Amino acid sequence: MLELRNLVKSYEGTPLLRGISFTVSQGETICLLGASGSGKSTILRMIAGLDFPDRGAILLNNIDLAQTPPHLRDFGLVFQDYGLFPHLNVFDNIAFGLRMKSIKHKGHEVHKGEIDRRVYELLAQVNLVGFDSRKVTDLSGGEQQRVALARALAPQPRLLMFDEPLGALDRSLKEDLLNELRAILHQTKIPAIYVTHDQEEAFAIADRILVLHDGIIIRDAVPHEIWREPQSAVVAKLLGIGNVIEGEVVEMQNAEGGMQNVKTEFGVFAVECSRLYQAGERVSLLVQQPPSPSGRGARGEGEIQLTVEDVLFKQDQFQVKGRGGLVVHMKDAPRVGQVIRVKVQVKCLA
Repeated sequence: MLELRNLVKSYEGTPLLRGISFTVSQGETICLLGASGSGKSTILRMIAGLDFPDRGAILLNNIDLAQTPPHLRDFGLVFQDYGLFPHLNVFDNIAFGLRMKSIKHKGHEVHKGEIDRRVYELLAQVNLVGFDSRKVTDLSGGEQQRVALARALAPQPRLLMFDEPLGALDRSLKEDLLNELRAILHQTKIPAIYVTHDQEEAFAIADRILVLHDGIIIRDAVPHEIWREPQSAVVAKLLGIGNVIEGEVVEMQNAEGGMQNVKTEFGVFAVECSRLYQAGERVSLLVQQPPSPSGRGARGEGEIQLTVEDVLFKQDQFQVKGRGGLVVHMKDAPRVGQVIRVKVQVKCLA
């Protein structure tokens, strides 16, 4: 439905986006995930028509939006700071977009009864029944964000865009709103683009995740595929998927199977890489604890020895930090200074 083709953008001569291309299908929620400054919000602004690419095209149903002003694109925006009108109550904030749409499309005026019906329908959808006459300044952060969502949904936009919408909320409230938002998006089937630097939000809300780094998309896949195969050290570090360590290829173990021996500060591991490296080349490795005991000699399996430097309780297990910043998880807490041995699985990263 929406297509971005080779978007390029620079600020003061510094490249920000370098050939961004992706599509969003009807009913699909994609997440733009990346560190601060990676260009996520700039992409949203360009889709909304609030900023313009140096090169490239943004198409909706194969129609170039370059000449379509922001107010005629029929896109909904939800921001971290809510963007509500403090002088209007909850009802009027939600009805605002419907009234504006009525003004824009002369001859297609939305009847007051229809506006009332739509607003009360949305109040029920975002769990704010009975809040219609409340001042938005009297609401909690979570309630204000629900109003902002209802206002964005009211005109039945062709696309919804979320720019770090839950960044100001506490963890438990964020989880509740994420679940509700996901249900609403699936129910309405409105395509959505969700911007965040929080990997937990991305995995909870997205049908597909696009990881941005250094102005390009370095990974585009469904959440479980990215978690299983991050494919690069940058993605693994950004998502906190295991530990990333560096090593040096010392020899090829099995040319047919692509297995190579890589020497690290934690020992030598036999790993399978996507390409064959020459002896002496540096590679990044992903070190994870296996989810369950595996058979002896399993591919990529090994053992590391760690001297415990710090122990932190995390929910139902202990997070143990050792030398080199390596982090493992254990059911029982070891002592600081104790030497432990941990089974790991090691993968080669590009």
